Amino acid sequence: MDDQLLEKGKLRLHWAEAHMPVLGKIRERFRRERPLEGVRIGMALHTEAKTGILALTLADAGASIRLASCNPLSTDDSVALALREEYGLEVYARKGETQEEYYANLNSVLDMQPDYVIDDGADLIAMLHTVRRDALANVKGANEETTTGVIRLRAMAAEGRLEFPVIAVNDAKMKFLFDNRYGTGQSAFDGWMNATNLVLAGKRLVVAGYGWCGKGVAMRGKGLGASVTVTEVDPIKAIEAKMDGFEVMRMAEAVRTADTVITVTGCKDIITSEHLEVMKDGCIMGNVGHFDNEISKKDLESMSSSRVRVREHVDEYRMKDGRRLYLVAEGRLMNLAAGQGHPAEIMDMSFAVQALSAEYLVRNHRSLGKRVCTVPPEIDGLIAGIKLEAMGVSIDRLSDEQKDYITGWEEGT
Repeated sequence: MDDQLLEKGKLRLHWAEAHMPVLGKIRERFRRERPLEGVRIGMALHTEAKTGILALTLADAGASIRLASCNPLSTDDSVALALREEYGLEVYARKGETQEEYYANLNSVLDMQPDYVIDDGADLIAMLHTVRRDALANVKGANEETTTGVIRLRAMAAEGRLEFPVIAVNDAKMKFLFDNRYGTGQSAFDGWMNATNLVLAGKRLVVAGYGWCGKGVAMRGKGLGASVTVTEVDPIKAIEAKMDGFEVMRMAEAVRTADTVITVTGCKDIITSEHLEVMKDGCIMGNVGHFDNEISKKDLESMSSSRVRVREHVDEYRMKDGRRLYLVAEGRLMNLAAGQGHPAEIMDMSFAVQALSAEYLVRNHRSLGKRVCTVPPEIDGLIAGIKLEAMGVSIDRLSDEQKDYITGWEEGT
């Protein structure tokens, strides 16, 4: 065992825990009440420090936990080791997994015959409905962490294929308003800068997608001094981006002058041969969408004469016409593959939603039906209240007269 790696992981877990007061408050109650006593939970999440604190919180609530990563490059090996050796959790994850290892680890999680699943991207849930139906009958419900996964699950539900209730954690206000926007906005550039060691100020940045994650990336890019262009397929979001002060144009035009491109759409083939053939020499491409198919690596390979790893997380593709194009973190989530993911204070809120949604599922799964469910608003409100208290912020309250006024219909006085 690597003692230095173990100590590093322990320190990262302690640091995350110290900066996650909302989850800490919930964990205190979970220790007292043990609401998940005897429950088996299979998890597929980015296996790093904040995820570790969520897993330990659920374990303190009485659950048995098995954890795998939801991405081959997003594991922090020091944290995975510390969770195994220091806390006795069953963790099946390492950074740099092959495709075979990735699915073997997900299968190891399902081998425990979980009662509930916590997923990020819906690979674990999809496996339960296809190649691992042997584990399906025992599953009573699941939580889904991210936009991509919720989209997949709504498609399954529309086809009548979803066989248990799933809480769309991503769609909780205390998740997407902060995690998707501020978390992605900061961590995308943490990963980009760690990978490249370059400055963003003065560069032309193209952001593909203007959902909540794209909004965060564009906002932070502008704050770091970049000239930001947004590409979109949704006319309403395109107008939003324009009125937020960004240039908006088609990708085929935007990439001609781009110094760096960041994709954050949840869709595939955002950068293809059409764009690669007009991209300027030296352009750096990175992705913070869930899967590594937003930037076509197949097209990059076919159009290049060589590929060289020029930095730990950067590959240089030498195009056949002599241009050099760079890809960060193999086109995977660069905020996790080349960085440490979202800040602890952000994931504090997201994982508080996960923890309380798991408790809600255990209590209510029989009445929820086989569908994608929203997070109850009282969970959002509770988390917001704890977060404000932790931040030392007090807010006003409506008087009874004011409540009557804004809920009534007669002419106000």
